[in-house]
Amino acid sequence: MPMATKLLPYLTPHRWRIVWALLQVLLIAGFELLKPWPLQVVIDNALGGKPFPVAVLSSSPANLLLLASIGIVVVHFGAGTLTLLHNYTAIRIGQDMVNDLRGALYAHLQRLSLAFHSRHRVGDLLYRITADSFAVQTMIMNGVLPILSALVLLVGMLVVLFPLDPVLTILALTVVPVLFALISLFNRKIVEVASDVRTTESRVYSLVQWAMSSIKLVQAFTKEEEEHRRFMGASRESLQATLRLYSWQTLYSGTVNLVIAGGTALVIFAGARAVISGTLSIGQLIVFISYLAQLYAPINQITQSWGLIAGARVGARRIFEILDTEPDLEDGTRNFPPDGAHGEVAWSGIGFRYRPDTPILEGIDLKVPAGIKIAVVGPTGAGKSTLLGLLPRFYDPSAGSVAIDGIDVREYTLRSLRNQIAMVLQPPLIFPLSVRDNIAYGRPGADDVAIEQAARLAQIDDLIASLPAGYDTLLGESGASLSEGEKQRITIARALLRDAPILILDEPTSALDVTTEALVMAGIEGLTAGRTTFIIAHRLSTVRRCDRIVVLRGGVIVEQGTLTELLCRDGFFAEYYRTQFAPQEDRAGQLKVVV
Repeated sequence: MPMATKLLPYLTPHRWRIVWALLQVLLIAGFELLKPWPLQVVIDNALGGKPFPVAVLSSSPANLLLLASIGIVVVHFGAGTLTLLHNYTAIRIGQDMVNDLRGALYAHLQRLSLAFHSRHRVGDLLYRITADSFAVQTMIMNGVLPILSALVLLVGMLVVLFPLDPVLTILALTVVPVLFALISLFNRKIVEVASDVRTTESRVYSLVQWAMSSIKLVQAFTKEEEEHRRFMGASRESLQATLRLYSWQTLYSGTVNLVIAGGTALVIFAGARAVISGTLSIGQLIVFISYLAQLYAPINQITQSWGLIAGARVGARRIFEILDTEPDLEDGTRNFPPDGAHGEVAWSGIGFRYRPDTPILEGIDLKVPAGIKIAVVGPTGAGKSTLLGLLPRFYDPSAGSVAIDGIDVREYTLRSLRNQIAMVLQPPLIFPLSVRDNIAYGRPGADDVAIEQAARLAQIDDLIASLPAGYDTLLGESGASLSEGEKQRITIARALLRDAPILILDEPTSALDVTTEALVMAGIEGLTAGRTTFIIAHRLSTVRRCDRIVVLRGGVIVEQGTLTELLCRDGFFAEYYRTQFAPQEDRAGQLKVVV
């Protein structure tokens, strides 16, 4: 689809402002056409004695000189005022379109699945939203509107110049085919280099985003100098690409100016010969040369704007690459009943692959009655988080189906489905908002009583009370002022407040000490009653509270049953327990389970 067609929906809401901008273009062109006339009055009428065609006051040289001087001021003041108004209008249109495009891009990114986001660098997506979106403003303010203005002015100039001297006008236009050949020649290279600029700059964004989000790791391994070298290398590459772009644009501009200078020299040579032969007056030649500068100005504007559009199209193309990406997850049409899901969950014949050659889950069949607690255990990379991520449709399975209350989750709208699920994820995510807003993130509008109740259940209320502004205390970026355990408890409070019929707890107590864990689990225990709960667990104290344990290994369910049943079988879980769970429990000073 052509770029203009893609941009049309973003132009339509501003159509009346665009009409107003085009009207300004016509008025500016009118004033520009009037600029040389006072000069001809001075030369031919005031100084040359040629009769003025219209009786104004008197035709004395002094009056004509005064009239011409006033005319110069009025024409330039009118043109300058309208240009100022036009620039404001064009910038406003461009900024509104940037805002609309950014909003559409941001909303679309929110709808794309985690599989999409796992394939793209955060810094690159950030660059597309913040920088590439300005390509639209460049195309409107520095491209389309200036070209329209130049075309109107060019037509007006030709209407005026042909009656003055058709031969000189045709000579002046001989450069136009050369200029458009230059557009074709240079634009291909400018687009290529502009693509390199966008790619390298987005790489710098990605590098900075990663380094800032991983600053603790960088400092812990004393990699500051290495990361600085990596950043400087990426920065140099980006700046070199930018220099190449500026060099090509400057060469393009210089070549255009050289061609226009050649056309001007040709017209001056032919016009001077016409004055010598008496077929053209000096005033007419000066007016023609003045108009010639204004004739070449719109032609130059068209060629230069075309070059800017060529560069800006690269940014617009990068934006529409994302907007044209169809969401991996097709939204369903059903909604859960007002009283929510009952909570029965079933995985049937599930297979899942991030890449075609890398199976993550294979042949998963698991049915979970409503209201019970399931522990999902297994070694790192077994597919635990992926299995539970299929429930809220962070991904869709490559094979098989996931159902809630007997209905495939793909039939539900994503909003309705995810409203039935509360989650505690790893790592704990804290927003740069107040404590209150962090806890109420999944349930906006929750009252203070409910928020404080959730905090008490998560054993975080005492800490919140000690903060300078209590629940209104603003937390730093990623909760930098909190310990990992405190962040964990705030995310637990967030999930508890959600009060959903299905809970997914991804190692909810991994960052807590044994005493706090016991208190938190006691609080969660009361809330999980009657709710279907899934817990990814690496602690025996968490596992032993569950009604059933599902053991994953290599993306396959190898065992399931109660803790006692699995230990009695002396299979994979029992071995896993002895190597993973038991040492942790011994170090914590707790008793092993006696079977």
